Amino acid sequence: MIESWGYDVDTAADGQEALEKLSQHPAHVLVTDLMMPRMDGTELLKHLKNQGDAPTTIVLTAFGNIETAIQAVHDLGAFWFFEKPIQPSQLRVLLERAALQGRMEEEKERLERQLSYKGVLVDLVGSCPPMQEVFSLVQQVAPSKAAVLIAGESGTGKELVARAIHHLSPRSDGPFVAINCAALPETLMESELFGHEKGAFTGAVERRAGCFELAQHGTLLLDELGEMPVGTQAKLLRVLEDSCVRRLGGRAEIAVDVRVVASTNKVIDEALRKGELREDLYYRLNVFQITLPPLRQRDGDLPLLTEALIEVMNKKHDTRVVDVSQDVMDQFRRYSWPGNVRELRNVLERAVILAGEGSILPSHLPHDFGAPAGARPAQLSNEPDVVRLPVGTTVGEAEKALIQLTLQHTKNNKTRAAEILGISLKTLFNKLKEYGAAEAETGTATT
Repeated sequence: MIESWGYDVDTAADGQEALEKLSQHPAHVLVTDLMMPRMDGTELLKHLKNQGDAPTTIVLTAFGNIETAIQAVHDLGAFWFFEKPIQPSQLRVLLERAALQGRMEEEKERLERQLSYKGVLVDLVGSCPPMQEVFSLVQQVAPSKAAVLIAGESGTGKELVARAIHHLSPRSDGPFVAINCAALPETLMESELFGHEKGAFTGAVERRAGCFELAQHGTLLLDELGEMPVGTQAKLLRVLEDSCVRRLGGRAEIAVDVRVVASTNKVIDEALRKGELREDLYYRLNVFQITLPPLRQRDGDLPLLTEALIEVMNKKHDTRVVDVSQDVMDQFRRYSWPGNVRELRNVLERAVILAGEGSILPSHLPHDFGAPAGARPAQLSNEPDVVRLPVGTTVGEAEKALIQLTLQHTKNNKTRAAEILGISLKTLFNKLKEYGAAEAETGTATT
């Protein structure tokens, strides 16, 4: 009957045979029963969803299995269900819609591939070879269930890569939850990750779900994983291996279906050597690693990034800036961008606001743009306990100035300084090491 409507049709006796045939000859539309020997329709859809290449599916169901069929539509991504006995006219209309949906999905994939060749993948922008390699890795790993570790300097766009993986995965309809491990006090980290029961600790006035529960059937980004306390890393490893979490103060374990993506701006070998990152957790997460290049190594991407960011800023601030002048682009090319794309975004946002329309000119840039970070006057005040920051100062520079002033205030009492800043003593020491390494590197280069 379906062949008489102009379709090419192949058949399979059960789900197992269907999987084998689909691996050799992909179909635009799949019509499947639920009750079958060896592998039923539900298991077939689960396999196809996990593989990330399920065709548009119509589920056939007998009276009494409607609830199961609806579950297949909602949970397993089937296009629709059709109750037996089959009404040919209704099936034909449904097939036409399913085939159209399948063609639209193919066209969407084709356009996404075209955009990636032109330097755009979801919210990522870049046409240089290193970024094209990143695009390729994202497209390869997104359909799988594999854990992903994203490495790169601060400001390179690690969260955007994680969001692109989620967007291109079978979990795209599920939640994307991000937690910044560097921004949470150690005492709250486990509660944020795993949740807690009412009364589990002082201040726990109600039950709260953790990030794993909130990300159910979706993706969880553990941003700046290297800042997570080592003890919490051990508990995280257990959750990853068992796919179960137990809220603080709780007795029962809760099954979770979450894809974990982690990111770090640390040099991984150094973090492992210093004990900041557990080896067993690293090997568990490092199933697939993506390393983002810093902006200074992305030759030729500045015009593309600038154009994309100006478009975003115009929408945000209701401005009509069209481009940057050649003088500005020349300055951009000469600059090393220690803050990477985040710094470029901040510089352009200021410039777009000042310009309002037309082209961005050198006068719209910060007055000290292009000066080395250490040479920028961060503390510009006669008041001993005040930090004044010129527009254009990066977040990293502001953070460094605040830490240095707080240490002066506490007469270099690092424990007291960490309390005032609201960070752990370990985080403060790590920051000071970073500043010392950067100054040593600058001194060596100058010499």
